[in-house]
Amino acid sequence: MYAETLSRLIEELKKLPGIGPKSAQRLAFYILESSKKDVEGMLDAIREAKDKIRNCSVCYNITDENPCRICTDLIRDKSLLCVVSEPKDLMAIERAREYQGRYHVLGGLISPLDGLGPDNLRIKELLERVSKEKYSEVILAFSSTTEGEATSLYLIRLLKPFGVKITRIAYGLPIGADMDYADEATLAKALKGRGPV
Repeated sequence: MYAETLSRLIEELKKLPGIGPKSAQRLAFYILESSKKDVEGMLDAIREAKDKIRNCSVCYNITDENPCRICTDLIRDKSLLCVVSEPKDLMAIERAREYQGRYHVLGGLISPLDGLGPDNLRIKELLERVSKEKYSEVILAFSSTTEGEATSLYLIRLLKPFGVKITRIAYGLPIGADMDYADEATLAKALKGRGPV
């Protein structure tokens, strides 16, 4: 139906998360209607991000400088550590502008069905940080899913011997929803309402 090059572009765009055939077609036509300068700018931004973005050596957030800006921010509270699954969850919490501590990005959640066990996550690195640093509180900030619950329970068992206060964000988030889709007010309330485990 389409020229071969346009069909290929649509097929490539369909590989993006949340992009179905119709959205891919709309994006493809948008790209075709854009100026060559705009398309080159988009391509340059993608290449630069792919070349320069890496994980912070301290918290494992994505960054273009190492350590990241959050880890080097002297104003942040060094006694608080918020553990999140993915960098997108960290960014969602930052948008709420309620939390001013440090982070640790696990790189996923325990999910046997997806082949992700504790050894596939940055749990060892988390335990090393907690043993070396003087945290007054470790906040577990995971989505309210089966995987989030399993990961929380596993980490609680491992963190208890360190004698650090362990809290979880409050259940202001809908059960089964991803944190990335929560609005700032909901995330702010969830952080304020966290309680001991």
